[in-house]
Amino acid sequence: MWVASGDYKVAPDPTCDPFEPVRCDVFITESTFGLPIYRWCPDEELFADINARWARNASHGRASVLTCYSFGKAQRVLAGVDPSIGPIIVHGAVAPLNRAYAAAGVSLPATRMVSEVTDKADLRRCTVVCPPSAAGSPWIRRFGEAQTAFASGWMQVRGNRRRGGYDRGFVLSDHADWPGLMSAIEATGAQRVIVTHGSVPVLVRYLRERGLEAEAFETEYGDDVVEADLQPPEEPAA
Repeated sequence: MWVASGDYKVAPDPTCDPFEPVRCDVFITESTFGLPIYRWCPDEELFADINARWARNASHGRASVLTCYSFGKAQRVLAGVDPSIGPIIVHGAVAPLNRAYAAAGVSLPATRMVSEVTDKADLRRCTVVCPPSAAGSPWIRRFGEAQTAFASGWMQVRGNRRRGGYDRGFVLSDHADWPGLMSAIEATGAQRVIVTHGSVPVLVRYLRERGLEAEAFETEYGDDVVEADLQPPEEPAA
């Protein structure tokens, strides 16, 4: 039997169903973060850092902008932030997806659009969840001298934050890290693994060294170029 994974992660996430491995003979796996340097910390530690940043900025009258992909990542961020710190404002690209999640029974904190803010002081102590494209737009100016951050697995690599012009980078991904890829592949029991989308050569070589029949499959990205543009040069396996 063949199984094609698509994108996946094995870490727990309150906004989606857990990963379920399927036993198979051939497993097609993504490898977006298929390098040993990619190892995610537990969400508890990550969101403690995100919330501490927000509280610190709020105490100084400064908004905390957290950019991330509007679908999936934004909802995971919202599920992890502490709404007791202050108001949560979302971009127009995020709000309708939040409503879809709520309709599906996913619990998220109350949020507002910037147009719904009546007390301008809220704009100086809020956290803002928006897509990366909004960080350089006139929309973001409404929050004054806000501190901007990007939530992505690519923040694991030094230099990506500086190249993006962000004040902070938080390592948060909806893809499996290196240990996650290993555990997912092992759980399938597959003896043949086809690797696509990401650090393909490194993962193929590593799996072959472990005795599996591994090969590459070229990814056709189509219009999905944002993630490919963010990806840093490949590094050798440790």
